[in-house]
Amino acid sequence: MSDNPFDLVAVQTPKNANVSLNALDIPSPSLEYCTMTVEEAATSLGTNVKNGLSSASEVTHRQQEYGVNEIASEDEEPLWRKFLGTFVGDPLILLLIGSAVISFVMGNIDDAVSITLAIVIVVTVGFVQEHRSEKSIEALNRLVPDECHLVRGGQESKILASVLVPGDVVRFGVGDRIPADIRITEAVGLSIDESNLTGENEPVHKSTKEVSKDSYNDVPGSLVPLADRTCIGFMGTLVREGHGRGIVIATAKHTAFGKVFEMMNSIEKPKTPLQTAMDKLGKDLSLVSFGLIGVICLIGILQGRSWLEMFQISVSLAVAAIPEGLPIIVTVTLALGVLRMAKRRAIIRRLPSVETLGSVNVICSDKTGTLTTNHMTVNKIWCLGSMSNKSNILNLEKVTRANLKNHISEDVKATLRVGNICNNSTFSQEHVKFLGNPTDIAILEVLRKFDLEDQRPTVTRIGEIPFSSKRKFMAVKVKDSRGKTMIYVKGAYERIVEMSSHFINTENKVVKLDSALKDVIFDSANTLASEGLRTLAFAQFEPPSGSTDAFDEKSIDGLTFAGLLGMNDPPRPSVRAAVERLSEGSVHVIMITGDSESTAVNIARQIGISIPNPETAVLTGDRLEHMSEDQLTSIIDHVNIFARATPEHKLNIVRALQKRGDIVAMTGDGVNDAPALKLADIGVSMGKMGTDVAKEASDMVLTDDDFSTILTAIEEGKGIFNNIQNFLTFQLSTSVAALSLVAISTAFKLPNPLNAMQILWINILMDGPPAQSLGVEPVDHEVMKKPPRKRSDKILTNDVFKRLLQSALFIIVGTIYVFIKEMTEDGVITARDTTMTFTCFVFFDMFNALACRHSTKSIFEVGIFANNMFNYAVGFSLLGQLCAIYVPFFQKIFKTESLSLGDLAFLLTLSSTVFIADEVRKWYYRKQRVNDPYYYSVV
Repeated sequence: MSDNPFDLVAVQTPKNANVSLNALDIPSPSLEYCTMTVEEAATSLGTNVKNGLSSASEVTHRQQEYGVNEIASEDEEPLWRKFLGTFVGDPLILLLIGSAVISFVMGNIDDAVSITLAIVIVVTVGFVQEHRSEKSIEALNRLVPDECHLVRGGQESKILASVLVPGDVVRFGVGDRIPADIRITEAVGLSIDESNLTGENEPVHKSTKEVSKDSYNDVPGSLVPLADRTCIGFMGTLVREGHGRGIVIATAKHTAFGKVFEMMNSIEKPKTPLQTAMDKLGKDLSLVSFGLIGVICLIGILQGRSWLEMFQISVSLAVAAIPEGLPIIVTVTLALGVLRMAKRRAIIRRLPSVETLGSVNVICSDKTGTLTTNHMTVNKIWCLGSMSNKSNILNLEKVTRANLKNHISEDVKATLRVGNICNNSTFSQEHVKFLGNPTDIAILEVLRKFDLEDQRPTVTRIGEIPFSSKRKFMAVKVKDSRGKTMIYVKGAYERIVEMSSHFINTENKVVKLDSALKDVIFDSANTLASEGLRTLAFAQFEPPSGSTDAFDEKSIDGLTFAGLLGMNDPPRPSVRAAVERLSEGSVHVIMITGDSESTAVNIARQIGISIPNPETAVLTGDRLEHMSEDQLTSIIDHVNIFARATPEHKLNIVRALQKRGDIVAMTGDGVNDAPALKLADIGVSMGKMGTDVAKEASDMVLTDDDFSTILTAIEEGKGIFNNIQNFLTFQLSTSVAALSLVAISTAFKLPNPLNAMQILWINILMDGPPAQSLGVEPVDHEVMKKPPRKRSDKILTNDVFKRLLQSALFIIVGTIYVFIKEMTEDGVITARDTTMTFTCFVFFDMFNALACRHSTKSIFEVGIFANNMFNYAVGFSLLGQLCAIYVPFFQKIFKTESLSLGDLAFLLTLSSTVFIADEVRKWYYRKQRVNDPYYYSVV
């Protein structure tokens, strides 16, 4: 049996089974009309190619049938109803609401007000964050131009694009946005930027010729991919070059963008792992708390106590058991994380997403602009005359600028001159950079490396043959200041070499080009292409003196070959280190690109993505089309690259990964990426290159478009979750200790060791500044060595549970020891007894908070002064406790009396045992880690 898992898919899939996972397998007018001729499209739409619709009644009828050319949302639920709905979606919030109601009924107004205030703050903050993210509709509508050039009844006018109907004829030129999906009927050098739809940054050359269905017989359902519908202009895309006309074939929700919007509407954002964990925690706290309270109530009744007395005790225990400050601290911690990440060039749009980043175990990343710089760069030059064979290719990255002058032979000069003059990029003084086709810009920028000037101002352009996918070259005809006429040509090396009969040597002489030399050129060009470089050839031709031949495609022949340029979009310098650190943390990085397999593999190896076997590690879009979701799920663990992939494929990839239980981060910048960004656990859009729609559908926006920023975001997310676990350990251990003290005193018929005001003060410490300061503990960089959390993992892990029980046990035993010791000295409960017990519990709480700053590192390793907010919080808490003991006004409130320095020293020594015990636990952990290198990965 084959070792290749893809072979199994081929065996399992019936030959003609329709198992396409294409997210846009929906009836689409552009899919239908791209295979029709211009005449057939006009007949089908009942319109005239030149004059457009002529009947006003027909226009009115179509407006009634198709509606306004705007993407409108369905009637939204009122804000007040959405706000109220947020109160019932969280079990912990429901639990708090119940405890607030009970407190109010029992007359505990202070508790009822504080719990209600906590609920309102948490729900309001979350609601505001969620409401701000619902902006996708407005972003989509911004893609529709306000006005367009309409032809109706043979008359051209400038009208609102919203009134367009199918059958209308529109005209467009450079800088215009296409106002609807149109079937192109006239194209003159027309190039349209479809990057906001397809994700590819190269403008698409458009023509009027229909697409042949026969070319796509092997595609499931005989679908023509969006990028291949070259006779269609899609709504919202931008005209980069040339001009044209077309017939409107679809408006509003029937356009390609409209289909994307419908898809987004049907996708429900999954709950984050933190939300799931907090839901589980709320249910667990409810069951444990009420179960324990029920047992205590039953014991009291069996002891002969009254029902009313036990009910009051049960209510007090219920309020004490629920950490009402927990939701506030979680919200504050996440909000502070958002602020910190904004400083690190990552804007978080949903609060829970901050922590979700720490759980991500798969990152699906675009190549262009995210892993690479999104800036084409010429890095290799080859000329037949001066370099003779492929081993002599000039690598610009390995030659200093000063030494480049030694390599500028006459044929190199000729190559650069052709690329310079046969070029449509322009320099913008406003933007202080070149604007135009990325390839043209790269050629102009390489001139500076050789200290060459732009020669276009010295010549007059007579004519131009624009590039097209069919002819595969561009040509310009120019005349210099001396009246000499030249033709310069650039394009695909196969086409240029085919049309060449001579070449330029190192002495700038024209030499005959035979078949053997052409093979040398092909060999060198293939070498450049195999390295993932986009390879272009350059040639020139001097027309015979006095020639009056027309300048067209047929006249381009007998060229003089100059040379080859190899260019690429280089990887960002910081990406390789980021990929390596993510791999150390068991995060699977998958690259998704529309480029060829060879280009993708080349870039992947440069940035450190492992490609042990291209047969299994690389999956192309056409193979993906033939797979069912289950089949993709079964093999996706082996895949590191998706090549020739479309943005629609991203949705299928996310679903397959989530079906496996993975927590997925997905990057994207185009409109078509929006559904996948919304479906992913973390949608990441680009701040510079990303469309508004992609940004609004995402959870995080990278302001610098740099992949390595995701690494810092994941590190922050893991750190935040650690902090949440740390203050949860502190809160629950204190809560368990307080609950146990009341329970034990009730069970053994002892007086309550703490009065109501003292318990209130302890609750303030438990939910107040000391607890909240644990949420801003600096991120430990070693968190990246830990594997990501699974979606099903509890927030209260076994290790956290053992740790909080250990701390609670020391607090309970120590506090009861002091209470009994003080009480047995005189046999009665005095103010001194409760003061000693009260102060002992508070000191235990402060040492417990100190121990909870880190789960595995000693406080001396972390740094006592690393978190100044914590030090201030504990300092003010201790000052408040001293006031409760020594200030007469507070002594009356808390029923306390002054203690001696000896008493304080005794209590400090005793209460420090909780800190010492946790330091011993951490020491044992570090010892285990040294002896077992795998211990860290499972703790």
